[in-house]
Amino acid sequence: MKTLIAAYSGVLRGERRTKAARNESSNGGSSLSPQGSGRWGTGSSILSALQDLFSITWLNRSKVEKQLQVISVLQWVLSFLVLGVACSAILMYTFCTDCWLIAVLYFTWLAFDWNTPKKGGRRSQWVRNWAVWRYFRDYFPIQLVKTHNLLTTRNYIFGYHPHGIMGLGAFCNFSTEATEVSKKFPGIRPYLATLAGNFRMPVLREYLMSGGICPVNRDTIDYLLSKNGSGNAIIIVVGGAAESLSSMPGKNAVTLRNRKGFVKLALRHGADLVPTYSFGENEVYKQVIFEEGSWGRWVQKKFQKYIGFAPCIFHGRGLFSSDTWGLVPYSKPITTVVGEPITIPKLEHPTQQDIDLYHAMYMEALVKLFDKHKTKFGLPETEVLEVN
Repeated sequence: MKTLIAAYSGVLRGERRTKAARNESSNGGSSLSPQGSGRWGTGSSILSALQDLFSITWLNRSKVEKQLQVISVLQWVLSFLVLGVACSAILMYTFCTDCWLIAVLYFTWLAFDWNTPKKGGRRSQWVRNWAVWRYFRDYFPIQLVKTHNLLTTRNYIFGYHPHGIMGLGAFCNFSTEATEVSKKFPGIRPYLATLAGNFRMPVLREYLMSGGICPVNRDTIDYLLSKNGSGNAIIIVVGGAAESLSSMPGKNAVTLRNRKGFVKLALRHGADLVPTYSFGENEVYKQVIFEEGSWGRWVQKKFQKYIGFAPCIFHGRGLFSSDTWGLVPYSKPITTVVGEPITIPKLEHPTQQDIDLYHAMYMEALVKLFDKHKTKFGLPETEVLEVN
């Protein structure tokens, strides 16, 4: 605004000089030089002012967008970490206030709605298309790469690797429309599977279901693959909590060798297996890695065994500066590559030999997918995917 005022003042001064020059000309003086300089001075002032204004506006807009990206990521991280516990505490407190009827009504409705997550939940296209997810995507940025078409007449189980600390790529690509998963795979309904315990948390369960997130248990997967028609794609982060414990920048390792339950489910329902690798997932947080046999690793394994998740000591950058520690992940690119589906026959009672055969095929396909795309996303040709 100050720039425009200054330019306008320059225009007025130029006009005054022009009028003075014309008066002098009418009195016999030379009019060419003053009038010309006034005209050209006015144009230069306006052009210079507009250039300054556009430059300032662009810089401010860029700064605002960057802050919006940081805030969009932070709100999701806080939702992931504390939303369920916070909402539970608030509802319990509400019982002790004059608003107790609200809590009673919610828990009554919750009792009737308890099994909804096991049937695929309540997907909301409005929530999946929120603008906040586009800012979330652009912060890193996150990209979804399609390598093959998927038939709408088949069902699929995507094996997502690696887990990372929070599975940021899995959430953005399959629980929102920020990377246009529905356009890249038309007719396919993605369901990101996560810990069933999250769906026992009031309010958090509604938030998760709106994005197409479901519990990672047998009942839910059986329902989606047998009673929900075709075109379903269940995304399972195969490595789970155990894999998150080894997540660190510069490391490409997956926990897969003894994870065969998802293959058995695929065989029982004839759902094709789709290897999926997310380059950069391990780069966005730094973690304190406890050695095997240490007290820290013992605590983590106990949590994993009895609660279902392993507490990690990790950090990212601060809210206002990348030079400080905080919960905001580092802005490192995450590229999720969806590989070629492996055709799986339907066997109601698969033998261990059948499971081992297709599990071996899946591991081979995942390693090939990694090797084919690793150099495109900044890894050296010598990088090897560690399969544990």
